[in-house]
Amino acid sequence: MQKIINAHCHIYPEKIAEKAVLGIRDFYDLDMSLNGKLDDLIRDGDSVGVNHYLVHSVATTPKQVKSINEFIAEAVNSHPDLFTGFGTLHPDSTDIEGDLDYLLSLGLKGVKLHPDFQQFAMNDERAFKIGEAVRKANVPMLVHCGDFRYNYSNPDHIKAFLDKFPEITFIGAHFAGWSVWEEATEKLAGTPNLYVDLSSSLYALSPQTALKLIHAYGSDRVLWGTDYPMWESASEMEYFNKIDLSDEERSQILYENAAKILGLE
Repeated sequence: MQKIINAHCHIYPEKIAEKAVLGIRDFYDLDMSLNGKLDDLIRDGDSVGVNHYLVHSVATTPKQVKSINEFIAEAVNSHPDLFTGFGTLHPDSTDIEGDLDYLLSLGLKGVKLHPDFQQFAMNDERAFKIGEAVRKANVPMLVHCGDFRYNYSNPDHIKAFLDKFPEITFIGAHFAGWSVWEEATEKLAGTPNLYVDLSSSLYALSPQTALKLIHAYGSDRVLWGTDYPMWESASEMEYFNKIDLSDEERSQILYENAAKILGLE
């Protein structure tokens, strides 16, 4: 049976999950049926046979960084064979290197950023300060990319960051350009240190367009993910199965590429 890694999952503490999900719903103006809680994530993934999850959350203020990273680490420790955790950093922290050292000491394996939520551009000095810390720590980073409404994480900004930090294993969420998918592909495909995930994308792309983007980046550079709690695994897998991929390409995208980055091989 095909192994599956869901490489893009947001989870929240019980007491704030409902508010967090409503905030995401309003930000993107999309209906959401999932609740953002750990048990719901597992239940949803079981519907398609997910074997492992990359979980994370995003700090919108510096003071949230420590507690969010401790929450993600606690979730990972409760299901160590099922979860890998990435921690959050915030560009306005006074001690980014210290924050990174702490999240790594908790057992988290990388960094997740959302420039559009955190309101910083990926081509400015605040982003580069984070990039320098991540480069020194030699860990991967997953970054929300693209939003036609804002000017924080669009393709030119992502390209500037990738060019400045070619040593960083960089996962560009949403084909590296949510809502600007084809522009992102034209500008970013072939960048040596770039992987992409296809979360929050297949609902808006035809199977033919999705196949074109996958082949532009290379099937060995694409990860499957649902952007939980944005989309249900069953519907995301249904979209994915409509793409005319070989068995080898499917295996790479559903498991092998993420397993390599997360050290699960």
